[in-house]
Amino acid sequence: MKWALSVSLAIAASTAIGAAGLTAQGTVELDTISAGRFDYGKMWTFEYAPRDYFTETYGFEADDAWFERARLSALRIPGCSSSFVSPNGLMVTNHHCVRGVIGRVARPGETLLDSGFVAWALEDERQIPGYYTDQLIAALDVSDEVFAAIDRATDDSGRAAAREAAYAEIEDRLEGEYAELGEQLRVQLVPLYNGGRHSAYVFRRFTDVRLVAAAELQMGFFGGDPDNFTYPRYALDFAFLRVYQDGRPYRTEHYFGWGSEGVEENDVVFVIGNPGPTNRLATVAQLAYQRDELLPPIVAFLSSRLETLNDYRAAFPEQAEAMDLRNRAFGLSNSLKASAGRLAALEDPAIMARKADAERQLKEAIAADPALERRFGGLFAEIAALQPDKRVFSSEYAAFYRMGAPVYTSALLRRAVAAVAWLEARQAGTTPERVAELRRELELVRDAPRDLEIRLLTQRLADFQRYLGSQDPLVQAALGSRSPEDAAEHLLGQSDLRSQSSVQNAVAAGRLTTQDPIVQLGAAVAQRYEAMQQGLREILSRESELEAELGRARFAVYGQTVPPDASSSPRITDGVVLPYEYNGTLAPVYTTFFGMYDRYSAFGSGTDWELPYRWRIPPVGLDLGTPLNFISTSDTYGGNSGSPAVTKDLAIVGLNFDRNIQGLSRDFIYLPERGRNIMVDVRAIEAALEHGYDFDRVLAELKTGRVYRTEQEAEAARN
Repeated sequence: MKWALSVSLAIAASTAIGAAGLTAQGTVELDTISAGRFDYGKMWTFEYAPRDYFTETYGFEADDAWFERARLSALRIPGCSSSFVSPNGLMVTNHHCVRGVIGRVARPGETLLDSGFVAWALEDERQIPGYYTDQLIAALDVSDEVFAAIDRATDDSGRAAAREAAYAEIEDRLEGEYAELGEQLRVQLVPLYNGGRHSAYVFRRFTDVRLVAAAELQMGFFGGDPDNFTYPRYALDFAFLRVYQDGRPYRTEHYFGWGSEGVEENDVVFVIGNPGPTNRLATVAQLAYQRDELLPPIVAFLSSRLETLNDYRAAFPEQAEAMDLRNRAFGLSNSLKASAGRLAALEDPAIMARKADAERQLKEAIAADPALERRFGGLFAEIAALQPDKRVFSSEYAAFYRMGAPVYTSALLRRAVAAVAWLEARQAGTTPERVAELRRELELVRDAPRDLEIRLLTQRLADFQRYLGSQDPLVQAALGSRSPEDAAEHLLGQSDLRSQSSVQNAVAAGRLTTQDPIVQLGAAVAQRYEAMQQGLREILSRESELEAELGRARFAVYGQTVPPDASSSPRITDGVVLPYEYNGTLAPVYTTFFGMYDRYSAFGSGTDWELPYRWRIPPVGLDLGTPLNFISTSDTYGGNSGSPAVTKDLAIVGLNFDRNIQGLSRDFIYLPERGRNIMVDVRAIEAALEHGYDFDRVLAELKTGRVYRTEQEAEAARN
């Protein structure tokens, strides 16, 4: 509970600071708060490139050629962003973006996460199995084609079918137009403005991507979970990759120059990446539903499961290490901080006042145009009317949240639901292949250690009791007159579903039937869960169609001056390197290696601020005043990790890797007065390559644009 409490206190503190920043000093009447010009954000798309805005605001010619070079130099990788930084296919991204795949290239006896990796020769660069990167070749507005199909339909299901058919036709057409890309071609259709516009993205996919260099995990993740979503930060979160084609480094005309001079306060930077979905276009009624019904049980779930994992790690460190619970706990903590930050934003009266004023302005603009009023005037009321219908399912949603997630949910209950699916498929005469697949899914549910399983099962039964009520039939079937903890012990002791081996034995012997009490409980859970899913699905489908109509209304009023919600599609955002007030002091625009060593000295070994062996004593020649991380007002979100931060001259000066706690409200609103994105400074990367890793080969390539096969060749060129 201490861990969850610390997260809650941190979020609460950030909310108080943010509210003070919004309302200045003293009390401000909420009805005097107005929406800001960029409350909807600055996540501009390339098909609606903000040429005039960039040119007028920042004093340079942001023409088509500028946007084309920016688009073709930036890249998308699984879950993150990246970019070319040399004409030889060299890429740079965050270490945490490739942390999960570094193990794929490790050889027996290597611990590349702990020790880092450097390919001293070109031939040492290691291909990552199953990995890829995408380059955006074209971004096209295809709204007219899609709307021509949708507007002929007469109901929600017809519109959904027409949209999918139009998408398929557009994809077929573009595959013909870009056939020269061959097997590298990927076409993605994306609804923007919740379906108020539609875009097609044409990508070139590279599937031969090799690891060139990666910092040690402890450098890339310096400060660990406690520093996540905070600033000042001191993380050297970088890795280099390279694209190959036909067995050779890929030659490209489009790449970002290496910005060795870095940035200073008040400099403008542009961040290019693929931010994940946001909720900035949601109506006030929808935001109230999220605040009151959706987010509180999510925060409670994440908090309780994080507490359980951390308690188990403390009690059974060896077992926890074998199960990789440290990374799983970090994932939970990351989600908890983000969800708690979102909830805090919606509980901030000043933020909700700004959202209400923005909605008022849009309503008035629609009402002022008779044609818009006839078609769109009732949308806000219709969307608001759906929210009570969604609330009907709030208890079930909370009770079953993440029901199928391994480690966070009882293995026994997951087996019970899987057993129901398998047994019902057998009885229904489903194809043998499907029955066999369901059997494998049942038998492959892994055991959790008994102590952890008891805790997780107890928590899920407590969720049932808390959200459904003690007299609910499902709760009665699961608990009877027992407490959740006693019921967990009882259920684990009486079923063939108690372990993976007992399941396999029972299935092989034909002993597992629908008469098993735990299977019957699983059937009750599955039936209740499916009913909830079906009910919500119908409501959300209707809501989605209304949101699409509202998106069309919004675009009719504001056009391209208001960018769409983030949607994991390519975006470019502008910002300025600025400090901000926090905790009664001022956050500097950049931190330095001095600060990293100060944290290490203060906290020491065995903590999240420990340094790898090679860094414990500052490397010879390293200037400790070198900027390490820096901040800007750029509008970023999850998915922007690894995004290049570039100057007006398209020189890369940083890699986006985090946001501050004050920026967690960006799911709903962009507030540059409080939020900051956090970046690794390329000056730190350059210093690390030269003094920490002695990696002349890549450092010389960044400076000269030439690819060097060996360290000796690079050193000779430098001399």
